[in-house]
Amino acid sequence: MRRTSDLSGITAMLAATAVFVVGDSFMKLVTEDLPPFEVLFLRGIAASLACAVLVVLRGEWAVVSGALDFRALLRAAGETLSTLCYVVALARMPIADVIAILQTAPLILILGAALLLREKIGPTRVALALVGFAGALMVAQPGANGVAPAALLAFGAALFIAARDLIGRGVPTRIPVTVVIFATMLMVMIVAGAMTLGLETWVSPTARHLVFLGLAGPFLALGHVGLLLAYRLGRTATIAPFFSSFALWGVMSGLMIWGQLPNVLAFTGIALIVTSGIAIVLLDQRKGREVELSDAL
Repeated sequence: MRRTSDLSGITAMLAATAVFVVGDSFMKLVTEDLPPFEVLFLRGIAASLACAVLVVLRGEWAVVSGALDFRALLRAAGETLSTLCYVVALARMPIADVIAILQTAPLILILGAALLLREKIGPTRVALALVGFAGALMVAQPGANGVAPAALLAFGAALFIAARDLIGRGVPTRIPVTVVIFATMLMVMIVAGAMTLGLETWVSPTARHLVFLGLAGPFLALGHVGLLLAYRLGRTATIAPFFSSFALWGVMSGLMIWGQLPNVLAFTGIALIVTSGIAIVLLDQRKGREVELSDAL
């Protein structure tokens, strides 16, 4: 029974990461014609509506006021800053490279937990995290003038994701996950709207643009649902390594839609990022089993 549940959780994780990349691909296609913050604002409308429908369908509208909880809003702020960085990087870099750099977020989270929360992480996990960061630099491929601004934005997105997850630990469990996501989508939409009004020249979207963004919003909401479902169906230690499939889908999207593949150095970097992330999860899983065995004895 547990094996069946784990398999279902793995399937949900693979589907969730694929859905995220599909939504991001729609966004990248639209950013070829429209300013990035305008794209984010329009997608935010669709995503907020999709999340609102999800909250209603789950019967959680009665507790939607939980979205105003300070910690939920602080988490939403971290997600908003990450998304602002991400959409600009996505408009200027190959999708596979952006997603690969974004995979350093869990590594940053590990180091952040050690430095800020005084969690013991051990030298092996530190070494694996540093290997992942080395891989990210191979993807970014800094030149004589340093790391390209778009790559720096991708790193910024990863940093804010890690901050979001650190803050997310303090969000009260009485607030449903869907309500927290709804608050996040609303904040992203509002801030992106302000950014496009203040910094960009509005470009009238075509029907094609609206269709793509109308699909990207629900795909984003479905991706979050898939993540939630994955961890509820299976064991976290078993499911977590499959989040690295995000990078695989990013490479496939870049090849199928734009005919782009990372160069050899970037491919090596992506492999290092994914391998270090999986190794950290497997290390945690092994230590968990050792603790369980010692407790049983």
